[in-house]
Amino acid sequence: MMNTEKKPPHSFRSLSPAVRRASTVVFDSLADFARRKERQPDGFSYGITGTPTARELESRIAALEGGAHCVVTPSGQSALMMTVMGFVRGGDHLLISAACYGALKTFVEKWLTHFNVDVELYAPAIGAEIEALIKPNTRMICMESPGTVTMEMPDISAIVAAARRHGVLTMIDNTWASPLAYRPLEQGVDFSIEAATKFFGGHSDLLMGSITMNDFGYYETLRETQSILGLQTSPDDCFLVMRGLETLQVRFAAQTHSALEIATWLDVHPMVDTVLFPALPSDPGHAIWKRDFTGNGCLFSLILKPAPQAAYEMFFDTLRCFAIGASWGGVHSLAAFYPAALQRERAFALTNQPVIRLSIGLEETGALIADLQRGLDEYQKVLEATGAA
Repeated sequence: MMNTEKKPPHSFRSLSPAVRRASTVVFDSLADFARRKERQPDGFSYGITGTPTARELESRIAALEGGAHCVVTPSGQSALMMTVMGFVRGGDHLLISAACYGALKTFVEKWLTHFNVDVELYAPAIGAEIEALIKPNTRMICMESPGTVTMEMPDISAIVAAARRHGVLTMIDNTWASPLAYRPLEQGVDFSIEAATKFFGGHSDLLMGSITMNDFGYYETLRETQSILGLQTSPDDCFLVMRGLETLQVRFAAQTHSALEIATWLDVHPMVDTVLFPALPSDPGHAIWKRDFTGNGCLFSLILKPAPQAAYEMFFDTLRCFAIGASWGGVHSLAAFYPAALQRERAFALTNQPVIRLSIGLEETGALIADLQRGLDEYQKVLEATGAA
């Protein structure tokens, strides 16, 4: 059959990366086909482990993270799961923050425990005390900083030091800060994981995750794990993340500046009991954040004055600039609700009250504050009408 593939002229250049879509990789000879596995982990043998478009994105993320190797996956959750699946086996002990991403906790508690993995949750704001939890069979420590929803700050340096003394792997979900505000690999963490869905993509229109590391052996293991689990990424989505990375710094600067301004305003609002945001001096994790991070994320949470459910419903229904939805990190501001029952079920629960989580986008800060003020005014009306004030 005639090869009809047309190659661009040698003089062709573009500011945009090429999108290479492929499931099947073809080879020039039987010998090349027989040796295709030798091309791994950076070569190409089948579309599951990526195309040149994915490799280009991986290279850019690795540089951003200050790492040597990167693997992109279909979502942030898949990146977390793939890292655990690549290294944790039956008989191992796994330490995981009680404030890690909820789906990861569900996976290890409801799946890995059935495969004889000893799963143990630890207090989200832990530091050097984690050494007392390390067992001879501890394989990995899973961290997130700050913690999902409740924003606790672990002492990452102390955890890593303890892990190194015992030969334990460490991984962290670094999505909140991104590599622009914190570089985990430079602090000795083995795996830095990002939900590229959030800041990297930046426009709430794709799902992707990334795992960055320095150790080549770990990279080989994860590329094999990607192939076995079939966790391929779409070349088109890889292109969109690369396009998002072009504006990452300006979006991050604008959104995080607005987040700090809005959180500071909320911190003294009479209807707000607590703002959970490490960048605020009032936050219990502020000292660690100030020591280790060079910036803050665009995400924070609120605990309001206790009120009936109707008050929360009125607050959310009044919002106009904030859309109601999960996820975060895009250019549009979002508000999400986590009920009291969910907080009470958590290990090492920070509160027994509902939590509101806000993601700050690129809207004008004054408009966002005015929107929150309207919502809080309605919240207060319900609270006073019910006599709960």
